[in-house]
Amino acid sequence: MPKIKLPTQSPHIDMTPMVDLFSVVLIFLMLTTTMRQPEPATVDTPFSISETPTPDFNQMIFLISADGKVFMNFDNGPDTLLKYRPKILDEMGKRYEIEFTDLERRAFEKYKSALGVPITRMKEFLNSNDNNLKNSIQEGGIPIDSADNQLAMWILCARQVNPNIQASIKGDSNTEFSVVEKVLDILQDKNVNRFNLVTSLEAAKINLEEIQQ
Repeated sequence: MPKIKLPTQSPHIDMTPMVDLFSVVLIFLMLTTTMRQPEPATVDTPFSISETPTPDFNQMIFLISADGKVFMNFDNGPDTLLKYRPKILDEMGKRYEIEFTDLERRAFEKYKSALGVPITRMKEFLNSNDNNLKNSIQEGGIPIDSADNQLAMWILCARQVNPNIQASIKGDSNTEFSVVEKVLDILQDKNVNRFNLVTSLEAAKINLEEIQQ
């Protein structure tokens, strides 16, 4: 009997399910992702060969710009129920006799970038939708002079709310050492004797001749 020849056809791949899955994932990311605010100052960190990563939680980071302005940021805690940021804000309010509303606490909690806002203008900052006004409010950074050392108060409040918080300093490579030294003195005055320095990873140079030997 003659063999039956089946019609030959080129394979066909239906990509419709893959496109649908991609669309669902994209929509999910767009709805759940929170846009991070830009940092108030651009910091060009120095290079080092250390590969130790900065922890994601229990951190207070001091951002020091090239012109000596100091900004501060801290996380909200490893558990979403802890809500450290609004609690720290309330502690600062108690010391300066400022009462913050629930809306202001939520706005402070959602603001993920470093802040250089004087506490006396914090309510104005949190209630404003004008980015130009917000930038002008924190142009001078957090006051660190002896007459009104608000940076020391932020450190004290952050440690009271979260005893496990650790300090990290992210300074510009052109920052004068006197400013960094002043921040270190404030940390030590509040019994913070251990801290991390945030740097950029320097590329390691490999000598092929030494390896071959």
